[in-house]
Amino acid sequence: MLLRGPRRLSQNRAMHIAVVGQGYVGLPLALQFARSGVKVLGLDIDPAKVEALNAGRSYIHHIPSEAVAEQRAAGRFEASTDFSRVREVEAVIICVPTPLNKNREPDITYIINTGRAIAPHLQRGALVVLESTTYPGTTDTDLREVLEQGSGMKAGVDFHLAFSPEREDPGNPQSRVAEIPKVVGGLTPACLERAAALYKKAIKTIVPVSSCRTAEATKLMENIFRSVNIALVNELKLVYSAMGIDIWEVIEAAKTKPFGFMAFYPGPGLGGHCIPIDPFYLTWKAREYGKNTRFIELAGEINTSMPEYVVHRVADALNDRGRPVKGSRILVLGLAYKPNVDDDRESPSYVLMDMLHQRGAIVEYHDPYVPVIKPTREHPHWAGKRSMPWEEKTIRSFDLVLIATNHACVNYRELAEWAECIVDTRNAMKDCPTRPGQVWKA
Repeated sequence: MLLRGPRRLSQNRAMHIAVVGQGYVGLPLALQFARSGVKVLGLDIDPAKVEALNAGRSYIHHIPSEAVAEQRAAGRFEASTDFSRVREVEAVIICVPTPLNKNREPDITYIINTGRAIAPHLQRGALVVLESTTYPGTTDTDLREVLEQGSGMKAGVDFHLAFSPEREDPGNPQSRVAEIPKVVGGLTPACLERAAALYKKAIKTIVPVSSCRTAEATKLMENIFRSVNIALVNELKLVYSAMGIDIWEVIEAAKTKPFGFMAFYPGPGLGGHCIPIDPFYLTWKAREYGKNTRFIELAGEINTSMPEYVVHRVADALNDRGRPVKGSRILVLGLAYKPNVDDDRESPSYVLMDMLHQRGAIVEYHDPYVPVIKPTREHPHWAGKRSMPWEEKTIRSFDLVLIATNHACVNYRELAEWAECIVDTRNAMKDCPTRPGQVWKA
């Protein structure tokens, strides 16, 4: 059953909520609630982000500063690092990272720390909703425990608790927060009712499910579906390439079938905060129940092996010109994990740069959305490196250009004119006139 909104939770006054985490998920959600007439407090531990937001500036490329400034001017949005202000709100939505640790096991530290930070200030009757992707049971066990311990109240009795998975798609102009159906699961029927009423204020379609665990499992299923299908086309790319068949042409032909097929595309590896990480949350949790997830793990193995295949193609392309990888100047085009965004989390471009550097190549990058590399957990040695300028002299100075991300703003016809050799992992050069042997697909 679909519950359709909007319906007011607070009839006689503007509702006041907090959104914890003002990143790629939390900020667009906060702005959508503000546009819907809700007063929003954006909480974040980063003072620089808070300062920027309160000055009406966005630090996320696809979210215009005007969107932030408009809600600030209307008095519907402000940011803060002061978690004690949770006492002012009726609902708290948690949108914090859920990475894997070095052993590829779930790390819910950010969730637990957020729960501890808000619990002492939680008001009786308030609603807490977790949106961070995680394994089934996190909301009704781990988060519930820290909230109850820190507040002295009981979930489902003194305060409401729910899970509603984020479905943000950064950089997709067709993806609008208000238009994406919202799955919601509550600890109790009353928790579900309260959470559904909250989201109806900002989201058009609400999809209630029977429990927090069902909602958590829904999000994992969505991303596992994508991971497995991407692994399939990546494996087919290897097979078809050996047969002299272009996987991109095959996909374009196959997707003309009006039923029974959904197009997925190969690439140099998986990136972003969802698909490379989320499937392993279920894999880890399944072991607790004595179950193996062989299909999921095989997909992970295939996807994580793709950078190695790409590097081999780079070596083949250079060898064809009588050059070794060692000492060659290679430009990685695209550092963000997907086109037209500045999000470089878990980007396969970093893995490619590491592998090429280890083989002795001189590695640079160009990405108009990532002018300077910020420190990352896995690749801190690249921090501070700057994007190379897009100009003929610079591009011609490289022995090979590796297209890792196909940003729409890049002039690929200029690339075809300037670059001696191109390895294309995204089919970005398909409409450009190129010289024989200039472009190698990977």
